[in-house]
Amino acid sequence: GEDNTSEEEEDDGSIDISSDPRLYRIRLPRAPGIEWGTDLSFSFVYVRAMEPAGPASISGQVGVNHQICGIRLPRAPGIEWGTDLSFSFVYVRAMEPAGPASISGQVGVNHQICEIRPVLTTSDEAPTPINLIGAPFDEVMQTFANLDRTIIEVDLVFFRGTKEELKAACAGSNNSTPEKETITITVIQNNDSKNKITKTITAPVGANIRQTLVDEGINVYQSLTRWTNCKGKQLCGTCIVNVKEGGMNTNRKSMDEASTLRENPDTYRLSCVTFAYDDVTVETFPPIKAAQWTR
Repeated sequence: GEDNTSEEEEDDGSIDISSDPRLYRIRLPRAPGIEWGTDLSFSFVYVRAMEPAGPASISGQVGVNHQICGIRLPRAPGIEWGTDLSFSFVYVRAMEPAGPASISGQVGVNHQICEIRPVLTTSDEAPTPINLIGAPFDEVMQTFANLDRTIIEVDLVFFRGTKEELKAACAGSNNSTPEKETITITVIQNNDSKNKITKTITAPVGANIRQTLVDEGINVYQSLTRWTNCKGKQLCGTCIVNVKEGGMNTNRKSMDEASTLRENPDTYRLSCVTFAYDDVTVETFPPIKAAQWTR
């Protein structure tokens, strides 16, 4: 009988790579002249280097991944860390000219930190690496601060590229996905009464909470301060809201704001100096005792 089975219909258990130009197969000698590498998670093996006259290099089809950099540095690496207004995806903002990171020649400005692993000198066990991709700035700084006093060196993994390129790489795409331009602010009014009102507001990323609510006709001031407030200049300390959900999506409290709200729960914020970079839920008129009016 005639065999009508097409090549496309055959299933040999292999992965179909025809739909993605980034995937390819190549036949090479069992000694391909490749130096293999990995990050400090010891997974996701990549081509670190090739012998100049080796089979892989001569083929012209195999390339080196220069975007991942693993390096061992002192716990004080001489790096000034930075972040954008999302307060996440920490990167190298600057380096001390004579500091360990700068001298290494492998770390560069704007490189994104991806991972940290403390180097143990008193144990044969490999410590668990800590993933820092997309971590909030405070979390990264706290990770360094929480290192045991016996830790002298750390293994760091950097991504040589922008935040957008890192996010695209994590998503498995060469095309950077545009960041969202709008967020949702859910406002709860009269939370402890029968007249509870919940309103959803669409606002641009980085919107000021006070200004957004005032523009929507929502009062953030209690008592007479509705008419005697400072108009958002952080002078009266009376535009207090409770960020019930999404607190990590707002900017950090300044020392002045923290002092003003020192007798309030951690979720209480001055709406005039609070900016939202992702979805949040805020409560107006949260319970405030007399001792909590500090100004």
